[in-house]
Amino acid sequence: MTPAELEAAGLRHDVDGPVATITLARPEVRNAQTPRMWRALAHLGEQLPDDVRVVVVKGEGHSFSAGLDRAMLAPGGGDGQETVAGLLALDDEAMAATIDDYQRGFTFLRDPRFVSVAQVQGYAVGAGFQLALACDLRVLADDAQLAMLESTLGLVPDLTGTKPLVESVGYARALEICVTARMVGAAEAVDIGLATAAVPADQLDDAVADLAAALTAPMAGAVRETKELLLGAAGRTLDEQRRFERGAQVRRFRELARLMGG
Repeated sequence: MTPAELEAAGLRHDVDGPVATITLARPEVRNAQTPRMWRALAHLGEQLPDDVRVVVVKGEGHSFSAGLDRAMLAPGGGDGQETVAGLLALDDEAMAATIDDYQRGFTFLRDPRFVSVAQVQGYAVGAGFQLALACDLRVLADDAQLAMLESTLGLVPDLTGTKPLVESVGYARALEICVTARMVGAAEAVDIGLATAAVPADQLDDAVADLAAALTAPMAGAVRETKELLLGAAGRTLDEQRRFERGAQVRRFRELARLMGG
């Protein structure tokens, strides 16, 4: 996508060596999200160079993302494009297909080619919380507030957030967080496994940079294979996981042997 197209979608994209940074750049509305943004995120995911090993997702200003742009609920939409009214005008199959398109702006962050990191400050609510959950790792500023607000609108989280939430905190806690729509602060998020760390806001950039450096230190193939093993582990039996481990290790040994000229 061109810089102009990204700007129209409320995004910026920068690549510095092995680290790509995607910035939600609508600070005037606390980085509220729109379908145009979700579609642009999906395109960015398709265009990431193969040598990118870490993708950092962050928000400009004081908040990561305040979730769905409420202007979408009115005619004209939050970005003059798609609206909730337009979604409701579709039949069930077309509506589900459209939501599938939106979800692709989140699912690319699970790609084994790289490790994705959400850099979260301020509010990450609704779609903002789900975008953070789409990332492999979450590093929070100590002022971060996370919430799944969909239930307050009579809706369910549908931007891929339910699975990683359950994987992080378990079914009971995930149900409580989603249904009550309460805020989860940074300290609690670390305690219950939603985040790897919470740091003072003025140290957030450095903390994420240090993490990116640590993630790019091992061989790319080892990180990719490890992520693939862990992503599928919950859905496999022990014997199945053992088989996947063996296959991955054989590939690692073969690559190392080639690099050493064996």
